Amino acid sequence: MKRILTGDRTTGKLHLGHYVGSLQNRVKLQDEYDTFILLADIQALTTHFKQPEIIRESIYEVAIDNLSVGLDPDKATLFLQSKIGAIAELTVFYSMLVTVNALRHNPTIKTEAKQYGYDDLSYGFLGYPVSQTADITFCNADLVPVGEDQIPHIELSRKIARRFNDMYGRGQEIVREPEVLISETPRLVGLDGNAKMGKSLGNAIYLSDTIEDVNAKVKLAVTDKNRISLKDKGNPDICTVSQYHKAFNASNYENICEMCRNADIGCVACKKLLTEKLNGLLDPFREKRAYYESHRNEVRDIIVAGSERANAIGNETVENIKKAMSIHL
Repeated sequence: MKRILTGDRTTGKLHLGHYVGSLQNRVKLQDEYDTFILLADIQALTTHFKQPEIIRESIYEVAIDNLSVGLDPDKATLFLQSKIGAIAELTVFYSMLVTVNALRHNPTIKTEAKQYGYDDLSYGFLGYPVSQTADITFCNADLVPVGEDQIPHIELSRKIARRFNDMYGRGQEIVREPEVLISETPRLVGLDGNAKMGKSLGNAIYLSDTIEDVNAKVKLAVTDKNRISLKDKGNPDICTVSQYHKAFNASNYENICEMCRNADIGCVACKKLLTEKLNGLLDPFREKRAYYESHRNEVRDIIVAGSERANAIGNETVENIKKAMSIHL
């Protein structure tokens, strides 16, 4: 089986945007690929280094989010980044193969630095793509599922792998050059109409939200602001709730849009239909979450076992890389 590497930064619970953009796909792919799921606690420090306590608790939250939506620990390897020595070693080796200018001109780094208000970048933040290359290549991943905004990172990873092989491979592929697996699912907008649903933006429905949480949040979701009364015809193209129907209620989406345009359904009724659909999706996740939250030792065992497997593979990878570089004893 070909191998996939994907994962999440441990900076808080995951939301529906993560589910639509990544989680639902990785659950499907675990039957087709040898799947590695990274709990990226070290990379979380690039933005949360002053709040390490959030990262520690989030390790469990993110792991449980993955398990609750259907990730099977017998099929996928769930592991903790900080437990994998090979990732740290490879990050150092790869940092010799990429220039500071290349990192500064990475569009994803520019966007994220602006988002967090960073004018003077830390070494760790600037070197995020180098660390990500180590994440991908320590286990010789063939494919990396990403959204379009992450493509520049993966392209840099491919360049680093290619450069290493050119310098040290002697005609052999020592470091596997990863391929991009583009997510075809559109990004889920925030409840406030923001183009992005984000943990720090306060516009997300979390996989761990209760029925009451979902109901309350959907009630506040932005709709067509020009629709004042029930008899006014709406425009679903500019309605956030409509976009959620498209993502989670696809079979009824066209009908709902038509009713909106003809003023045959009001925003309150439309939101009620959405909350029923969302809670129907989240109910089985809640049941699994309840189990794992009451069996946190089992979650820890899953992470430890996954990290042990990842370490065994990573140690072999580093040994091969050191041999290629002629720095082994």
